[in-house]
Formats: sequence, C-alpha cells, structure tokens
Amino acid sequence: MNIFIQLTYLAATILFIVGIKKLNKTQEARRGNTISAIAMLLAVLATLVHSKLLNPVEIFGCLLIGSAIGLIWARKVEMTQMPEMVAIFNGFGGIASLLVATSDYWTRAVEQPGLSTDMVIIVSILLSVLIGGITFSGSLTAYGKLSGKINGNAIVFKGQHFLNLVFLLAAVTCGILVSISMDSIYAMMIMIAISLILGILVVIPIGGADMPVVISLLNSYSGMAACTTGFVLNNSVLIVTGALVGASGIILTQIMCKAMNRSLISVLLGGFGATSGGTGGSGNAGDMVIKEVGVEEAAMIFDSASSVLIVPGYGMAVAQAQHIVREMMDLLEARGIGVRFAIHPVAGRMPGHMNVLLAESNVPYDKLIEMEQINDDFANTDVVLVVGANDVVNPAARTNPASPIYEMPILNVDKARTVIVSKRSMAAGYAGIENELFGYPNCLMLFGDAKATLTKLVGELKEQ
Repeated sequence: MNIFIQLTYLAATILFIVGIKKLNKTQEARRGNTISAIAMLLAVLATLVHSKLLNPVEIFGCLLIGSAIGLIWARKVEMTQMPEMVAIFNGFGGIASLLVATSDYWTRAVEQPGLSTDMVIIVSILLSVLIGGITFSGSLTAYGKLSGKINGNAIVFKGQHFLNLVFLLAAVTCGILVSISMDSIYAMMIMIAISLILGILVVIPIGGADMPVVISLLNSYSGMAACTTGFVLNNSVLIVTGALVGASGIILTQIMCKAMNRSLISVLLGGFGATSGGTGGSGNAGDMVIKEVGVEEAAMIFDSASSVLIVPGYGMAVAQAQHIVREMMDLLEARGIGVRFAIHPVAGRMPGHMNVLLAESNVPYDKLIEMEQINDDFANTDVVLVVGANDVVNPAARTNPASPIYEMPILNVDKARTVIVSKRSMAAGYAGIENELFGYPNCLMLFGDAKATLTKLVGELKEQ
C-alpha cells in the first residue's frame, strides 16, 4: 500500500474521531455529521483507487449516482420515518459485511483453495457472517415493526429463548467445522441461514418502548460487523471506523437502558411488550375522571403563566407540529413568559429523535433540557404542555409496581401546577399501557391533531 493511500486512511480516521466527538454536543452535531461524511468519502475514494477495480470516470459516475440516490431519499423521507431509515441503514451495513465475508470465504474455499489462511482471518470471516446476518434480518424486522408493516408488539412464544440458544449453538458448531476445514461449504451456508433466522428471533420479542434501544443496539452490531470485515480485508480504516461505531453504539445502548431503568439482558430477552395489552395503570380506564379543556380556555391558562415547559413526543413528529410549537414559544416569550423544552432520552422512536425534530424548526439548542437537569423544575412550573408524549410522562412508573414501566425514569410533569396534554384520543402510547396522568386533578386534555389544535391555540393567544 503506497504512502498516499496510508495518509488518506490516516486523515479519514482522524476526521471520523473528530466527527464523532462533535456529535456529543447538540450545537456541533451538524458539523460533526458533515466531517464524518467527508471522512467516509476519503476512505471510499482511497479504497477504490488502491483496489484499481474502477477507472476515475467510473468512480466519479458511481459517486454521482450514489449521492443522487442519497439526496433524493433524504429529502423524501419524513421526520417520522427517520427511525425506519436508520434501521434500513443498519441493515445495509450488516448485509454488506455478510456478503464481503462470504465472498472472501468463497475465494479461499473454492476459487483459490491453496491460499494461505490463518486463524485470525477465519474467525473474522465467521464473526462477519454471524453478526452481519443478525444485523441485516434484525434491522429489517425492526423496520417492519416501526413502519407498522408487521405487529409492533412483542411476539413471544413458549420455548423461544431455548430455541435461540439451540440456533446459537448450531451456529458455533458450524463455525468450528469451517475453522477445521475451509471446504466445509454446507456448514458455512447453514451458518448464514442461522444468522438470518437469529436476527428475526432476537428482535420479534422486543416491542413497545424498548424499540429505541433496539435501534442503537443494531447500530452497534453493524459497527462490529464492519470491524471484523476490516480484519478480513486487512483494511485499517474499516477496522477503526467499525470499532468506533460499535463502541459508540453500545455506549448509547447502555445510556438508553439506564434511562429506562432496564438491563440490556432484559431488553434482549424481550417481554416488555408482552404486557402491552394490560392496563398497567391505576386500574380500569373507565374509572378515570378526565377533564377536557378547550382552545380558548387553554390560551387563557398560558397567557396567565410565567413559566412553561413543553414535553415533545412522537405524536408531535407525526402531526408535524414542531413548527407551530416553535411559533407558540416565540409568542409566549414575547410576553415575558419563560419557555423551555424537557427532553426524555427515549422520547420518540430513536435516540435524539426529539432534538433533531426541534432543531429542524430552529428551536435554540440551549432550550432543550435533558431529563436529569429539568425534572426538579417541574414543581416550580406554572404550565406543562405535553405534545404527543405518553409513556415518558406516565406516573405509573413511580406509583404502580404492577406496571411494565415501573421504576423507569420519567419526566415529572405531574408535579407542575397545571398540565395540558395535546393528544388525539385516549388511546394508549407505544408501550401499550394506560397513562394515569390523564386522571390527575391538575391534568387537562386538549384533544385533537396536535398541529391543528396548537394552530388554533396560537391564534387565540394572538387575539388576547
């Protein structure tokens, strides 16, 4: 490998590290994303030039076509579809690792059987196939759940964990056979099939509010698959970037689990969504006394407040209400009313979903306050506006040991003087459990589509 390629790989690696570092801060996240994209471009160009598989015209043509596809797709996808898009991207990473490792195996086992292969390469091939296959089929399953194409609830059956263990042991056995003899082609094919089946079996028992954890975990898997593929290809930049993605993904997964007061093992074993059909709240929904508020009355409550906290959720993304929420913030602040946003770590359907959504509507970054910093302020807040959030504000997490979300950290919106919940209906949230907050004396329900309702509310505020 010539010095030019090595220096390009080194520059790409440094840029990847700088880009990921900047993703740590909301204000610098967009720049970090751009830096990481430039690093990826450098790495791809260096690899194509080094491999000499394409001439410059073909490389330029491929870059043009790929960029056009990415641009069109990124512009077409709605913000509510971002979790599905991330799931698909994770799947692409997994299938790429599987195909590259399988191709390398086929070269060594069939086309060039005399080629020297040490144990590091064999183990790397096997791990790439196993992790890549699980990531691919698992990501497609997650995509199906998020998009509603398959049942989003937990799908569990008797003996499921035992079946997973049997498949895993079978995959390990196939891997041992391949490592003993590279021409064990049937063992490799069986291992590929098992990895794809395991991906489905691992994700289908996960449902409800655990889905953000699954997305970050699959992201980590795709990084680990890329890292092992880097060993197969002896490509240093792929090893480094794969390790960075894998490590950052698993760290984020741990943060998400901590935010939900759940262990990673309990998420992987599923079961959260298995109770999604139950009430999980304070009892029968029919016993709950609901107080509804109209737009005019809500406008009067906001007009008399001195402090307002807004809690965004997936429902705000669905209604595309972030822009009218920002307009409402500007209107209230013009009257001297303090407005901030309380962000739960698992709000929405993927990590950082709400931050991206609000940044899109130009809400200042310093107004987005994380749960740990804002929770004590709810007791001193006049009005809390909950827009499309459900599970992350459910007091059952503190009060009901029978609830599936018991002991999950939540935003303490019920501590505020008045809570106004913008919601289409009394339907349960993504976790499938009732919200006892709706029956609290200080809670008022503002029913209707969030965008339409808040637009009317802003209109009332302008007239007052």
